[in-house]
Amino acid sequence: MAELVIGNLKLGIPHVLPEELITTLVSNASTRVERIVSRGHASDPGFWYDQDEHELVVVIAGHARLELADQGELDLRAGDYIVLPAHVRHRVSWTDPAADTVWLAVFWT
Repeated sequence: MAELVIGNLKLGIPHVLPEELITTLVSNASTRVERIVSRGHASDPGFWYDQDEHELVVVIAGHARLELADQGELDLRAGDYIVLPAHVRHRVSWTDPAADTVWLAVFWT
């Protein structure tokens, strides 16, 4: 039986964030849910995610740009989401350096 957990995606974020903060909220053999906090973080130049998992990404707060290979950049703000099928190459090209971008990411196979 699952454990009852209550939280807030916008709380518990450190004042200093030298690298992205990734917190796994729940996971099992086929699914993982993460909170990701970015503050001016982006993928390294030339780096592309090419995942075996499907991914749903929701921007809870903040502002970011996601680049899709062969499709260009998407401007994402609070409330926006995208479903990335497995092996869709993508990268985070920009996140707001002055405010937290809080993402909710759901991965599944």
